[in-house]
Amino acid sequence: MEMFREIMGRVSGYIYPNEIEINWSILIVVYPYLTGLVAGAFILASLVKVFNVKELQPTYRLSLLTALSFLLIAPFPLLLHLAWPMRSFEIFLTPNLTSAMAMFGFVYAWYLMGVLLLEVWFEFRRDLVVLARETKGVLRFVYRLLSLFSSDISEAALAFDRKAIRFITIIGIPSAFLLHGYVGFIFGSIKANPWWSSVLMPIVFLMSAIVSGIAMVVLLYMIITATRNETIDMKCLDKIVTFLFYAVIVDFSLEFLDFIHRLYESEESIQILGQLIALRLFQNLVILQVLMGMLVPLAILVVVELRRFNDDMRKLLYFISVILIQLGIFSTRWNVVIGGQLFSKSLRGLMTYKMEITGLEGLLTALVLLILPFVILTVLVRILPIRRLDQQALPPG
Repeated sequence: MEMFREIMGRVSGYIYPNEIEINWSILIVVYPYLTGLVAGAFILASLVKVFNVKELQPTYRLSLLTALSFLLIAPFPLLLHLAWPMRSFEIFLTPNLTSAMAMFGFVYAWYLMGVLLLEVWFEFRRDLVVLARETKGVLRFVYRLLSLFSSDISEAALAFDRKAIRFITIIGIPSAFLLHGYVGFIFGSIKANPWWSSVLMPIVFLMSAIVSGIAMVVLLYMIITATRNETIDMKCLDKIVTFLFYAVIVDFSLEFLDFIHRLYESEESIQILGQLIALRLFQNLVILQVLMGMLVPLAILVVVELRRFNDDMRKLLYFISVILIQLGIFSTRWNVVIGGQLFSKSLRGLMTYKMEITGLEGLLTALVLLILPFVILTVLVRILPIRRLDQQALPPG
């Protein structure tokens, strides 16, 4: 009875009995956030190999490893939410082509094994062979194993690697779009929920994914170069931020267009959605997502574009901007997933989500899932050179 009173204290208006409990928790917020970073980082990498943007070459390998690190953790929020992770393999044994959620398994497997792992292997193969020749002991075996015991670094073999990388990157771009676009497709297809049902939802998800992935690579590039006492390539950094600037503008325009479209339709749900924003999501939506996560970094990037600051000032402004963008994108995921469950299907009541601290779907679990990709990335950048070894003299082999 005490628990019931506590739950009812978080309810206002009239709701259906089966809506008292919020089904999708913070883990479902983390899931689209991680997949968005994967898609954005890979698309940034594709600018080098497909669109030949040479200024971004210093961040190409970092972008690939970032996408791989986050992709390895991306399915865990869903598996933990299902509570029966071992049953996830059943989607491969009994595929249901009409289930968008079940098709994620195939999209994920293709993107991991058919795109990212192959491109990473072809990109690092030459350096792995070189490192296997230069190192000794266990590390030498590790490099030989990672190179799949390949030893051919002749010009013909390297030319084949370059062709393979370009081919994989070309087919990887629509794969990256599909990976994150389908998440928005799932939300946008739920017609019964006016907060989610929008034809623009997949595009908004995709553009916000590109923004978050580019911002994350900028953040990691600045941190890694600083911790290694290396010099940041400002030409590269300025170029990335230019792409980030245009991506933020497109993302902001799409979200604003989606908002205007909802107002223009003015369906019967517009009143409860207004209450939802004013009473439940004002801080997360208006303050964190729109103001701090989009308008402030956009204003900073505009100022940087219009004025000629020195390198140190630009680095500081870029760093602040990408931090705020990450805050805004995570707030976007929160407002979509949690916000869409806070109003009753009767359109006459609001609920409140009380997040657990511990437990399988609690805050600590979410934090672990958010930290794990960075741990994996730390290991990868220690083993694999994020700068090419092309300029080094090859040992006799």
